[in-house]
Amino acid sequence: MRGPAYLLALDQGTTSSRAIVFRDDGGVHSMAQQEFAQIYPQPGWVEHDAEAIWQSQLATARQALQQGGLSPADIAGLGITNQRETNLLWHRRTGQPLHHAIVWQDRRTEALCQQLQNQGAEALVQSRTGLRLDPYFSGTKLRWLLDHVPGARARAEAGELAFGTVDSWLIWNLTGGRSHVTDVSNASRTLLFNVHTLNWDPALLRLFRIPAAVLPQVRPSSGVLAETKADLLGAALPIAGVAGDQQAATFGQACFAPGMAKNTYGTGCFMLMNTGRVAVASQHQLITTVAWQGPAPACYALEGSVFMAGATVQWLRDGLQLFQHAHEVEALAGAVEDTGDVYLVPAFAGLGAPDWDGHARGALVGMTRGTTRAHIARAALEAICLQSADVFHAMAHDSGLPLTELRADGGASRNNLLMQMQADVLGVPVIRPTNTETTALGAAFLAGLAVGVWSGADDIADCWQVDRRFEPRAGAAWREAKRARCREAV
Repeated sequence: MRGPAYLLALDQGTTSSRAIVFRDDGGVHSMAQQEFAQIYPQPGWVEHDAEAIWQSQLATARQALQQGGLSPADIAGLGITNQRETNLLWHRRTGQPLHHAIVWQDRRTEALCQQLQNQGAEALVQSRTGLRLDPYFSGTKLRWLLDHVPGARARAEAGELAFGTVDSWLIWNLTGGRSHVTDVSNASRTLLFNVHTLNWDPALLRLFRIPAAVLPQVRPSSGVLAETKADLLGAALPIAGVAGDQQAATFGQACFAPGMAKNTYGTGCFMLMNTGRVAVASQHQLITTVAWQGPAPACYALEGSVFMAGATVQWLRDGLQLFQHAHEVEALAGAVEDTGDVYLVPAFAGLGAPDWDGHARGALVGMTRGTTRAHIARAALEAICLQSADVFHAMAHDSGLPLTELRADGGASRNNLLMQMQADVLGVPVIRPTNTETTALGAAFLAGLAVGVWSGADDIADCWQVDRRFEPRAGAAWREAKRARCREAV
């Protein structure tokens, strides 16, 4: 009788690279993590050393195998998930980057985005990509590199350079430069990819002045894309699953049916809702994105971002010094039954969906002499829930699909009070899985499907286990009043 099959997932994030080996029941077998430096050349600019990304990811892969006592022969396939809009430009011959990676948080292309908006390009971009014309996405970052790195544009036009998001950079290195590919979910975050035709769009390449010769081939998210060089991990492994981090987390949460949604509670909140084979155009400033593609046709999602979630708790800790450790917020906020009509609008970095106001700033309103630090702490948690509820309801309106539950993951999902408050504000159950490593798990699931570890969605859904289900306790009238007061504060 054969033993369990193992899958190696590389989870390349904004501040660290991780590698997790999963068993075929979806459980974690072994894990390794390495942080790497953040580079801030000037205000609003964020960069990474491309070599540090690659070396840290390779080191964690080797470490995870070693810690798990596994040989490459035990690994059925390798999956990759990554910080999505961060991008790089490198020499095809030498593999050397021309510049640091420009990170998704980087705002250096704001003037270019404004210029293109003034030219009336927003409608074309939105209709073809489902995205907003914003520095967040990769297309304007690539344009900046071509315009500002000496000789880059001429070399790109001559076919000497390769552009890629982090998944492409890792695959290039894992294959010794043999494969220059990406998947549909990462391609759909570049402003250059038509989400309807699932191809690079010639009109968008002209708009952003991008030579087609630099672009990777686009492949399905689940399927064998390439093989690793044998000497890197001890044997050639099939690279069989690739997806951007939030799409991978949605797959890892087994949100396979239209109307299923997950919310990742991290520094910010990222909510994605499966819309099936329909690329729904949002009327509420949400993003339309490709969720994944396997042997079946592409699956789409609506996405909404809340900029400040865990970061709001960090502000209470570091800015207001209300407590010493982030986890203490739960007990402090639980010391009062409500916020005493205090509302926090945590627009410290502007507002995300559905408001999209980069110029908005934070506000704390409704305070009286009776307001305590406990009320402020509870108002902060409530703000995370109320902002997420705005996105949740916008998704329901845009898609016409009833949202009957929300699956939660990310570090802050361990806060039971926050999860209960979220259920109360939404009026639907919030479900936290046993395994909250859903991003890496999604990459493993995509790879496992391609190499036959799992036969289909039902097989994978059996691996997804509930840790706790938070049922709403509040009534509809309370919810409506809460949301109305929150909108007044905004």
